Amino acid sequence: MANILPTSADVDSAAEQIRGVAHRTPVATSRTVDARTGGHLFFKCENFQRGGAFKFRGAYNALSRLSPDERRRGVVTFSSGNHAQAIALAGQLLGIPRVIVMPTDAPAVKRIATEGYGGEVVLYDRERDDREAIGRRLSAERGLVLIPPYDHPHIIAGQGTAARELFEEVGPLDLLFVPCGGGGLLSGSALAAGAMSPGCRVVGVEPSAGDDATRSFRTRTLQTVHNPKTVADGARTSSLGALTFPLVLEHVADMTTVDDATLLETMFYVWERMKLVVEPTGALGAAAAIHGSIPVAGKRVGVILSGGNVDLTQVAAWLATRS
Repeated sequence: MANILPTSADVDSAAEQIRGVAHRTPVATSRTVDARTGGHLFFKCENFQRGGAFKFRGAYNALSRLSPDERRRGVVTFSSGNHAQAIALAGQLLGIPRVIVMPTDAPAVKRIATEGYGGEVVLYDRERDDREAIGRRLSAERGLVLIPPYDHPHIIAGQGTAARELFEEVGPLDLLFVPCGGGGLLSGSALAAGAMSPGCRVVGVEPSAGDDATRSFRTRTLQTVHNPKTVADGARTSSLGALTFPLVLEHVADMTTVDDATLLETMFYVWERMKLVVEPTGALGAAAAIHGSIPVAGKRVGVILSGGNVDLTQVAAWLATRS
């Protein structure tokens, strides 16, 4: 399974698999944002998804397809936060034991939520340790099924259901801006767009400090970044995956980046003007649509707000950076 690239049919199947369990999140619009950009923007609010982020879609799709033996043995994953929460919650709903490898510097709100959903958290040092190696070791030692955060066909297909719902609700789009960490959401969104809005240009958005996917897209060679320093904690992945990289090359139209200052400015703007609580990573697509170099004037534009799990202990420091 690991080497099979998912298709739009897998996204359709995932939509059926998660129906009635994952939330069908609302789509928000703003005349203020439209007037500012000159476009007509549609925001897919995954901050209202179960677990506070789009990650629940892929997690439930993957875990609900496990065999009875795999469910009994349990799963292990590695994540800085949102996938951790999603696996913990999906496993709780399905009665599957789950172990989550998280960095010691993960936002406390995400670690506490993961533990609250009943996940067994194993902490590691982001500077010294290899989280994937820890996950593989635990899988081997304890017989756990490894469910990676993005490089898995059921994860990718599940994440694509967010964009699928957006197209179902608003129709064809000219542009779709999607946050990018490991590329699961971006890949799945691009598959959905290709099937439901073939003329739509899908644009992946990364933080400037973690621009590995953008460099990979430009060079068509897999690039990496080590522990990038950015407020977008959900996009601090080291590289695209064996599945997401070829999907991005084939189905994504462009990649772009935004710096942390722009990202925080956009996040607060969305809070204040749209009354939507999004986390920094969740605002990546909005930052590119509102402040980016890709023109949106006169276009119908989708923006995926990928999550809303804000670490409130950081807000004072973020506010202090505002000029």
